[in-house]
Amino acid sequence: MLIPALRPLLRFEPDPPPVSGQLPEWRLVDQNEEAFGSADLAGDVYVASFLFTRCLDVCPRMTASLRQLALRYREEGVRGVRLVSFSVDPAYDTPERLRDYARSRGFDDERWRFITGNEQEVRSLVEDGFEQPMGESLILWDGAVDVAHTTRLVLVDQGGRIRGDYGSDRLGLDEVFHRARQVLAE
Repeated sequence: MLIPALRPLLRFEPDPPPVSGQLPEWRLVDQNEEAFGSADLAGDVYVASFLFTRCLDVCPRMTASLRQLALRYREEGVRGVRLVSFSVDPAYDTPERLRDYARSRGFDDERWRFITGNEQEVRSLVEDGFEQPMGESLILWDGAVDVAHTTRLVLVDQGGRIRGDYGSDRLGLDEVFHRARQVLAE
């Protein structure tokens, strides 16, 4: 009887994640064909992901997981955390394609943005800013397209500082959910 009563007092809560880098200022285009960038996210915590609409492998699973993460933030009343998905196939992923992709999956425009733009600018931001890999677009033997990219999620704080990267599996999503709340509370 004593152990259950003491358990809340013994719970270990780690410190908020440390700052591991600073993103440069950036301005690209969202799924609504509007200029969108770091200034639009100032003051918000966001979870960045990297995907492309022609992906038949990991992106559909990752997108479904991110949709669950967005739903969890909404259901638990967490405000101030946004999702930003950067296309790693920006030459193909026009704002219109990203908008269709988002709509076909029932995404919330208010919390989630899909970003594309000039390939060189996107690549520089993904590789140099977020420090995540981004391969070249390859056409496979069956006509499918592949772009090697990360499935990691990057947590960014209100000042555009990187606060860690996390897996997009169940455990990683749980961790980024809690870490984002910690960063919000700072």
